[in-house]
Amino acid sequence: MAKGDTRQSVTVDIAGERHVLRSDASPEYTKSVAAHLDATIRALGFGNTLDPHRAAILAALTITDELYRTRAELRDLKEEIARRSTRLAEMMERAAVADPPPLPTESSR
Repeated sequence: MAKGDTRQSVTVDIAGERHVLRSDASPEYTKSVAAHLDATIRALGFGNTLDPHRAAILAALTITDELYRTRAELRDLKEEIARRSTRLAEMMERAAVADPPPLPTESSR
């Protein structure tokens, strides 16, 4: 590896083909990603009825759909957290105004 190059070569099997990938990610992560792709291709019927090119395109569409749905869910969750945080802050502010804490006395200082 070149100085400062943190990429590692990892060999993976996808749809019955061996591929050598170079990645900055850990080998375990790269293998996990490749295994997910391989499982998606196989679930779509590769080897039975689909040719490899079509299976890869359908797998890419399936995984992209998962990505888009997950991004939308994450966006919705972030918006819900922001709404709840705002509501909680407003409730705390109202509670503090309605029942202010006692002023410190000389003996509590």
